[in-house]
Amino acid sequence: MTNYDDIDFSPIQALTEGEVITHARVRDIRLASGKVLALITLDNGRDHTRPNTLGPATMTALGETLDALAARAAAGEIDAVGITGKQYILAAGADLSDITKVGSKANAKLVAQLGHKVFGKLETLGVPTFAFVNGLALGGGLEIALNSHYRTVDASAAAIALPEVFLGIIPGWGGAYLLPNLIGIENALEVVVSNPLKQNRMLKPQQAFDLGIMDAIFPASTFLESSLAWADGVLTGATKVERKNQPGKIERAVKWPVAIKMARGMLESKIGTVPRSPYVALDLLEKAKSGTKAEGFAREDDALADLVTGDQFAASMYAFDLVQKRAKRPVGAPDKALAKKVTKVGIIGAGLMASQFALLFVRKLRVPVLITDLDQARVDKGVAYIHDEIGKLEAKGRLDGDTANQLRALVTGTTDKSLYADCDFVIEAVFEEVGVKQAVFGEIEKIVAEDAILATNTSSLSVEEIGAKLAHPERLVGFHFFNPVAVMPLVEIVKTPVTTEAALSTAFVVARGLGKNAVLTADAPGFVVNRLLAKVMGEAARAVYEGTPVADVEKAFGPLGLPMGPFQLIDLVGWKVAAHVQDTMVRAFPDRFYANENFHALAELPEVVEKDKGGRVTGFTKAAHKALAGVGSSPASAETILRRVQDGLATEIKLMLDEGVVPEVEDIDLCLILGAGWPFIDGGASPYLDREGASERTFGDTFHHPVIRGIGG
Repeated sequence: MTNYDDIDFSPIQALTEGEVITHARVRDIRLASGKVLALITLDNGRDHTRPNTLGPATMTALGETLDALAARAAAGEIDAVGITGKQYILAAGADLSDITKVGSKANAKLVAQLGHKVFGKLETLGVPTFAFVNGLALGGGLEIALNSHYRTVDASAAAIALPEVFLGIIPGWGGAYLLPNLIGIENALEVVVSNPLKQNRMLKPQQAFDLGIMDAIFPASTFLESSLAWADGVLTGATKVERKNQPGKIERAVKWPVAIKMARGMLESKIGTVPRSPYVALDLLEKAKSGTKAEGFAREDDALADLVTGDQFAASMYAFDLVQKRAKRPVGAPDKALAKKVTKVGIIGAGLMASQFALLFVRKLRVPVLITDLDQARVDKGVAYIHDEIGKLEAKGRLDGDTANQLRALVTGTTDKSLYADCDFVIEAVFEEVGVKQAVFGEIEKIVAEDAILATNTSSLSVEEIGAKLAHPERLVGFHFFNPVAVMPLVEIVKTPVTTEAALSTAFVVARGLGKNAVLTADAPGFVVNRLLAKVMGEAARAVYEGTPVADVEKAFGPLGLPMGPFQLIDLVGWKVAAHVQDTMVRAFPDRFYANENFHALAELPEVVEKDKGGRVTGFTKAAHKALAGVGSSPASAETILRRVQDGLATEIKLMLDEGVVPEVEDIDLCLILGAGWPFIDGGASPYLDREGASERTFGDTFHHPVIRGIGG
């Protein structure tokens, strides 16, 4: 058993340089019963945009505060201890900027042990402890609550989660042991493993209460007052705390191992075996069903130290920094003061994509949205779809009745294009063919105001060519969404040689208004994401046409760590779209991209691939096999396929940087993470390609200096 009091933590004091200290301020509160509760308020002295974080200096100071309270409890001066946070925030977990500087695995273990030493005191103060979760509680913030005896939550708290697996680590300050023993294994698997892997899904306060993480939930207006009264009831025995989800002997003996086995199978099916942290978390949760808390904490110490010093965590921190900082300050975005105010949006087309655009624009911008198409029947179908989707949001409680009615009223559809006259921003969602797009823009340009912005959602065509016949091509900008439109956070904003700063600025402001992250790219074939996905898809197709079975090709791509295999991805994107993108790339770069005429034959089929229950592609359908004329008989090995993909991606990324498609490699990685679901544990693509040697093999250097790697032993 680890005695945390005997450990020398001085080696990690160097990590405190530059740390924003979260102070633990204490005041005594006399409850209605006469009992005294010492209330700790965590506060880093910043506003709510800089959440409380937990670095080594913060933790050391909190430990000293808790020691002083333990002495007061022993002297009979206080009857309970409560802990809460500054307005809107309990704590957002460990200070990750510190943890990346640990320097060695031994120091990483000290960080884990310091958390256990300090948080563990919350159970051994000699009086009951209460966590009043008044706002954001992530990672270590939630673990403060889990180490306390009782927990209340503010019904308006922004989010509650253990997101560590998303970042390539595990809940290392008690979460992996305490949570399953509080709410049962199935619920704990959802919070610790499933939610982080679902684009880092968080819990709402009501969900945390329903799961049994929180003992009581109170409205924001009376949260602290109600929490203190509730705590007083617990102290006097007037309030009984029931925990219905705590696991019993039968769950531990029967349900626990079954749930772990099923979760392991699900992980292998959904994400492969490359990501380490989900499986480490699974092992910790499995072992939490028996043994002591001290043993559980010791396992967390070792696991966290191992993961924090590994390559996947280093890449995850690089990716996290891109998403948290670079995505919010897009490189090359003009001054937003240049943007045209958008008071009405026009959408050319009324098909599924156009309707999804309309729904997003009306929900986020709350301005009138006009859709048009060739005939009224298509328009009516599009409007009906939008109204139906608004109804679904209302039924789920995500919109109130008044708002839903307002949104429906803002959407209009017509075949009369003269109604575009007062639109400030018009985007097309028509067939992916230059001539079609030129024709619709040529018609609309004569109707809209001279300063109206025109946007094309093309996935790979030249924006400059689309605007070649316009009288004012300088107001045309590429505005490329990713599917599904409502979910994927990226918009590629494409600048032609003549695009004005006002058009670009408007596009960036609109993207931000839609809740999207925008990256500026030059007008190059495929822009960023589709150019690189075309490389991935092309190499998969090449291997199949050489005679490699589809299932073997999918497995060969496993080490990339992508959320799905190449043919599963093509099936999601659509075979027609994929065929079109491949054609575009092969026309532009015939020596570097692979396409096959049979792509188009496959695209005409109703079903191309067969899948297992997990959605993984297992092979082609019989009809697809017929369409695959001329398949070779020289299957490629998994190693050959993987190296081709790695080297092809490294080559293409270097060329894109040399061509100035984006300013820096960080922009390419950001696009891949946000637009293609490229895993954090790869850091996008470039850190992975550096580590695997592809950069050195293809251009004799690396993208990053130094290479983004873990600390190792």
